[in-house]
Amino acid sequence: MNKDQLIGGALLVISVIVIVVYGWLIFLTQWWEIVLKLTGFIAIAAVFGILGWIGYTLATTPPPKPIEEIEKELEQELKKLEQELKKEEKEQQEKIEEKSK
Repeated sequence: MNKDQLIGGALLVISVIVIVVYGWLIFLTQWWEIVLKLTGFIAIAAVFGILGWIGYTLATTPPPKPIEEIEKELEQELKKLEQELKKEEKEQQEKIEEKSK
């Protein structure tokens, strides 16, 4: 049995145990009311905690550059590369001409 199968089996067993214990706490004990209140609170706290985290991330992350600005930068880089390529070709041509003399 590989590691993933062991983890999967463990998760299955733990899930079944939690379901049985939760059912027992809700239906067969005197603590059903507090268990339901805690469950509701934890669920709401988790959902809105995640929502708050997303909001914080959106509020503190700088906006991306506009596409037009990125296109301009790419065009400038492309022009630089073309100029460098022309310069290298010119230098190679000059070297070839010098050798042929």
